[in-house]
Amino acid sequence: MTDRMKQQSGESATLPSYEAAVEWITGLIPFGIRPGLDRIERLMERLGNPHRRLKFIHVAGTNGKGSTCAYLSSVLFQSGYDVGTFTSPYITKFTNRFQYNGKDIEEETLLKLANELKPHVEAIAETELGSPTMFEVSTALAILYFAKVTYPDYVVWETGLGGRLDVTNIVYPVLSIITNIGHDHMDRLGDTLEKVAEEKAGIIKPGIPVVSAATQPEVVEVLKRVASEKKSTIYMIGEQFGETAIETKEDEQTFRFSGLFRDIEPLTIRLAGAHQRTNAAVAVMAIEVLRQYSALVVEDEALQAGLVKAAWPGRMEMVSREPRILLDGAHNPEGAEMLADTLKNTYQFERLHVVMGMLENKNHRETFKHILPIVDTLILTEPDYRMKMNAEDLAEIVREMRQETPENKPFELVVEKDWKQALQTLQQITGSKDLGVVTGTLYLIADARARLLYNSDSEKGW
Repeated sequence: MTDRMKQQSGESATLPSYEAAVEWITGLIPFGIRPGLDRIERLMERLGNPHRRLKFIHVAGTNGKGSTCAYLSSVLFQSGYDVGTFTSPYITKFTNRFQYNGKDIEEETLLKLANELKPHVEAIAETELGSPTMFEVSTALAILYFAKVTYPDYVVWETGLGGRLDVTNIVYPVLSIITNIGHDHMDRLGDTLEKVAEEKAGIIKPGIPVVSAATQPEVVEVLKRVASEKKSTIYMIGEQFGETAIETKEDEQTFRFSGLFRDIEPLTIRLAGAHQRTNAAVAVMAIEVLRQYSALVVEDEALQAGLVKAAWPGRMEMVSREPRILLDGAHNPEGAEMLADTLKNTYQFERLHVVMGMLENKNHRETFKHILPIVDTLILTEPDYRMKMNAEDLAEIVREMRQETPENKPFELVVEKDWKQALQTLQQITGSKDLGVVTGTLYLIADARARLLYNSDSEKGW
């Protein structure tokens, strides 16, 4: 029977290739991000609830989720565990999102699993629930990959958006992590930090320990209250654990971990910025809690090796040395603040040139607030993405802010809508003692990274 005949008879057409599978999954984007677990629960029921056979470490937060996942996955792998990792969005290729022991899912495996999912997705689309979304299908595919193909000891499981109603919240983890809470996705999660915290705290499960790097008093109060209601022990940075810098260089930093159970030093990471020490400390505390209460075996040598080997593309990543060009997906105010802080305290340069592209639904003014005082040249561009913010509109915001704060040092403002040309300009003007930075949305970072590293296999997106 041909695919056309199958479609006419109501039978699901088979996807012929990896490219077709990715196109089918990403083709579900118009269904949007629809908070709620009804569709994923129905999908899991139809598949025999495979997620119940896995041990998850569930990671939520505004910034730092990906880096924390990278540290955890690396340490567990160095300790001899088989590790599944599910993250989003991806920087290079759709397969990046589904990793087993640090390697992407194979294209043939993804195709096979997509074909297994497709008839179930189409059946649910015919019900009152409507079609599962792109993120729901990706999440289901990850669960099938881990539960039916690779069988990892642990799955490091990153939320997509929020927590309480996020699709990933279908799992019952062995540990929950909330990296931090900031001003992002407030159009969906609530217009105050307390409301955002309430949503993120939705991943806290009864009796399951929680580790968090949140520090704002109003956020800490929400997290502690929810943990108390769920009878979950919560470990907060600055209270039950913390980190102290020992030595900081451009490509390496060493710190001391102080914890409830013990102190560990020195620990070394390759990712730059004080926020990366925080992310690493969260990962170490998570490992320590699992060692104490879940019989996890992690020797100190494996802990040290796992941290130093952890890498996370597009976050404080030096992709070129001549000229020096750094990529960092600082797509919200907190990310921009961390970037500015790291540039001031870690990197040496005479002049700073920055290319920025952003999406429409971000807090542009609050993000620019951290970048404008430190740049010598700001090149505004547009990412190759449907929700991009017009570069000229961004420039108008920058001009207004420049008038409001004439005390800031002067800088050159360039508007270049074509991101490829913006990147070329950055390479041309960044002298041997300067630093070039590409920042803003990860959709721009993905394209810039592929171009700078000559990666022809690049895709990008959610």
